[in-house]
Amino acid sequence: MEWAAVLIAFLLDLVIGDPKFLPHPVKLIGSLINKTEACLRLFAHDEVKQRLAGIFLVLFILIVVYGGTAGLCWLATQVSPILQYIVIVWLISTTIAARGLADVGGIVYRHLAKKETEQAREIVNGIVGRDTENMDEREMVRATVETLAENIVDAIVAPLFYAFLGGAPLAMAYRAVNTLDSMVGYRNPQYFYFGWASARLDDLANYIPARITGLLLVIAAFFCRYQATEAVRIILRDSGKHPSPNSGIPESGVAGALGICLGGTNYYGGVPSYRPLMGNPSGRELDYSVIPEAVKLLYGTGILAVLCGAVLCCFFSG
Repeated sequence: MEWAAVLIAFLLDLVIGDPKFLPHPVKLIGSLINKTEACLRLFAHDEVKQRLAGIFLVLFILIVVYGGTAGLCWLATQVSPILQYIVIVWLISTTIAARGLADVGGIVYRHLAKKETEQAREIVNGIVGRDTENMDEREMVRATVETLAENIVDAIVAPLFYAFLGGAPLAMAYRAVNTLDSMVGYRNPQYFYFGWASARLDDLANYIPARITGLLLVIAAFFCRYQATEAVRIILRDSGKHPSPNSGIPESGVAGALGICLGGTNYYGGVPSYRPLMGNPSGRELDYSVIPEAVKLLYGTGILAVLCGAVLCCFFSG
């Protein structure tokens, strides 16, 4: 009944999210990555050594995370089957962040609705890597919606996909891959070689989940009474414009479904970086009312993902 644990974990995330009083495994993974990187940097002084160190980092983190998760589940089994189930459900729930994403989107929406621009900018600054100090309302809405859309894959569909395939250990290993990419997978002088393996593995791990997300997004748009046909058209036309082989699918899907346009110029450390436009440039204005609709699509896609996964697991398990 592994599929039932995944379903309960998803529901647990929807109800309580990530309580601050409980330790979060991703924070431990991040700490381990930082410490391992610091050790490897002592020996990685040229391009070749940096690539090798980056590959070692990925292998080491995945072995520790997968093995540690499997070991924790095994230890819980030795105590009682009930404890094992509780541990599995809790671990899987920590890899999912539907509630957390929705909450952040809701906070930005409420601040903007009350014209609390600085408070909204502070929240947006915590969820994006781009510069936020000069963002107007439209740019803050765009940044929020793009983050919500991209994370439908990273924080919902992909963790569910790997949890259904391999339980808590594989779901946690995926979260480790995602954390590695977010911490070292940058194309800048510091991480261009060192983070190469992390970035490429993240692309590979998200390849199938991103395409599943595109399909489920269209179905969610239909049930939410958004523009499902337009979502299909924009995904087919614009998803390949995104520099990521995966992120363009959910972002273009959300843009099409809501009749908006995403993409444009972002600033990183004051340096402009242009992202091709996705969606309809002459469509709806990007105001704060778009955010709750993006959250609705996020929830709808996640619910479809967990239900489809449970049904398929039941079918193939006989």
